[in-house]
Amino acid sequence: MRRFSIAVVAAVALGAASTSAPAHADARSGGRGLSHCAAGTCHFDVPPGTYDVRVTLGGRAASSTSVSGETRRSLLPETAAPAGQRVTRSFTVNVRTPEGEPTGPEGTPGLDLNIGGSAPALADLRVTRARPTRQIFLVGDSTVCDQPGDPYSGWGQQLPQYLRKGVSVANYADSGESTVSYLGNPQLWATVRPLIRPGDPVLVQLAHNDKTTDEATYRTNLETLVAGVREQGGQPVLVTPIVRRWFNPDGTLNNGTALLVNGLGVDHPAVIRAVAAARDVPLIDLTAKTKALVESLGVEGSKALYLTNEARDNTHTSVRGATAYAGLVRDELVTRHLVPKGTVRVG
Repeated sequence: MRRFSIAVVAAVALGAASTSAPAHADARSGGRGLSHCAAGTCHFDVPPGTYDVRVTLGGRAASSTSVSGETRRSLLPETAAPAGQRVTRSFTVNVRTPEGEPTGPEGTPGLDLNIGGSAPALADLRVTRARPTRQIFLVGDSTVCDQPGDPYSGWGQQLPQYLRKGVSVANYADSGESTVSYLGNPQLWATVRPLIRPGDPVLVQLAHNDKTTDEATYRTNLETLVAGVREQGGQPVLVTPIVRRWFNPDGTLNNGTALLVNGLGVDHPAVIRAVAAARDVPLIDLTAKTKALVESLGVEGSKALYLTNEARDNTHTSVRGATAYAGLVRDELVTRHLVPKGTVRVG
């Protein structure tokens, strides 16, 4: 799958922000509050690392504010504040170079936050270096990665909005990667593996580009990834791939194209399930879950989850689709106790 060109993110003007709230500072992290915000964009000159962000939202009028950052990552869902009231939310963000896809451009140094929403109002902002926290690593392809250009979005790009302070997402998914190329490229697995700390969940979803990988090699590659995570003390989690939106005449997705069976007859989801069972690895069966969702929406309704109308693309997801699929992953993280209690936004 190809990489898509970088799009310019439009700045959203700050709405009805309080002028009396103090701009917090933290010498260790460079957090300087509203003094580093202009025209809906806030920039903090901090080195790579993990940072806690606390935003206070609201103004004289009713408001509704969202926060995104770095390479189009959704960090805080649209949050309402009644007129004259303040709402405080906190989240943890991973700052790295490159800031998006590992084989992509370096991006802008430091931390960039974009204030959006239907009626944005930012009253206060603080950025501080996070204490050691749980980090969710993502290993995957273009259906998972931080896509640089609208209207594309990977589900990993939308996952951070479902997490509170104390857990960050380190999305090392990269466009066009298979299990073979991810293990072979020094910018990918060789870079990610040393960063994994004891207890960190590492979600692996690689299948879409293993089009010519035979079953034995595919199985061995998955087992290599699992073993590498465990050697670092991390928690491997195998994720079956999201379905392609490829309907049969009867309205089902029961075909090899939709369910990721390659030209050699390798049933990728089946192999992933088998490896998870054999190696006692938690499994997120995203193939089954996305299949059920797409079929429930039907031929027309499911188009909004993919880029069917925009690009005749039934593999890559829109922001709406990526957000829905990230929600399915969020639910599994909670069910399987893979993240600390209280660090997940539900609903």
